[in-house]
Amino acid sequence: MRRSLRGALRCLGVKVCRRSALLVILLWLASWLFLNGLVFVHRNMFSDFCTDDKSKEILQRVCDEYQQGVLTGDLCEDLCVAGRVEYKRCLYYENGKKVMAASWRGVPIVLKSKLENFSSYEALALLEYQDTAGGMGGEEELSPLDVIFYATLEIKNSLGLETGTNLTLPRLWGQKLKENERTYSRAELASLWALLQQEEYTFLRVLQDLTHHVAKILGSCGHFYAVEYLAAGHAWDQHIFSLEELTLSPSPNPWGGQEKMITARDMVPRVALSFLEMVEHFENDFSHHLHLCDIKPENFAIRKDLTVVAIDVDMAFFEPKMRDILEQNCTSDNDCNFFDCISKCDKAKNRCGPKRKNSNLQVICEKIFRPWFSPTLLGAKAGLPLQVELQRAVQECAEIDGGEDAKHMWAVRKQLQDLLVELIQEDTGNQGEGQEHKMRRVHTALNF
Repeated sequence: MRRSLRGALRCLGVKVCRRSALLVILLWLASWLFLNGLVFVHRNMFSDFCTDDKSKEILQRVCDEYQQGVLTGDLCEDLCVAGRVEYKRCLYYENGKKVMAASWRGVPIVLKSKLENFSSYEALALLEYQDTAGGMGGEEELSPLDVIFYATLEIKNSLGLETGTNLTLPRLWGQKLKENERTYSRAELASLWALLQQEEYTFLRVLQDLTHHVAKILGSCGHFYAVEYLAAGHAWDQHIFSLEELTLSPSPNPWGGQEKMITARDMVPRVALSFLEMVEHFENDFSHHLHLCDIKPENFAIRKDLTVVAIDVDMAFFEPKMRDILEQNCTSDNDCNFFDCISKCDKAKNRCGPKRKNSNLQVICEKIFRPWFSPTLLGAKAGLPLQVELQRAVQECAEIDGGEDAKHMWAVRKQLQDLLVELIQEDTGNQGEGQEHKMRRVHTALNF
């Protein structure tokens, strides 16, 4: 009896020891995973956490390098010496990109740079050659044609446009460089080169003279550039855009006539028309079709005249670059999705097609128009015949493959345009207003 009891106690002790050892091992493993998780989160999130102190430190480094003659720009003097640029707050950091709110001589602006430090950008090879030439008995000067040539190559490479024999810059840059018969300092060339390595800057700088649907660049200092401040949309807001802010004071009437108060609800169809105008403009008025691959409210804003503006164009590509991006290896159609730009997988070749399957308008209808004109948001007006017809047109637009049936997509866009104009007529009671409205297209071409 005693032996059996001792044996039972011994077995129980062994089991308890084993369970205790197992619990210790599991606890150690859980602690290890937790600590490594914290390190991962810290490295990937908190290391790029947006703070005012860090933003001010970054701008101070920019000013220090300006004082040392390393970088320059038309914004530097006001930012670093005259104090006419007032820092407001940090907006966001994302994958190295720094975005801050400020005011320049009382005008709200946004300061942007793809990388934090000026030294992180690739140096201009011409400056290295200049150093070599200078060490052999004198500094060799760069002519305006040298600047035009190399800047144009960088623009073409950044935007994904073919490099042809016509190597001229957009008229604003090219004309300035040709008129100024002078050499350019190291700081000027290095600053220009750092800016040209930022796709968004290049895109906005080239297009701002060709379309009113992109944010305007107002100035730069080294690798940081200033764009006009506009309130962006919000995915979490059922109204997407805070249109109420634009109704606080009379604004210029984009449809002609005197200034007048427009309610937020009346603004929606007008802003929707501006979206349609932007789509048509991006598709038809440049040398190549312009694709927007990240369509969401946060990437658009509205000016006082109700013009829709693309304010974040990191994922905007002209047709040549779009084809290069889409044409990848695949095993199914899911492998051919590049954010909002998708194509089909040719399973015989295991290769994605270079042609985009959907379109800018199709995605805008799905992500912008459908929430805007939903029965939930419209309330009692949702059952009105014109609203029902508009909802159907939006639904058809969101489901059609615009890249495959361009003619059908044009008809759907035309139907949306007519319905929106009719809705404006109905809301304002001015039957002549919509009839006189025409899309404000800027007939230009990117002829590099």
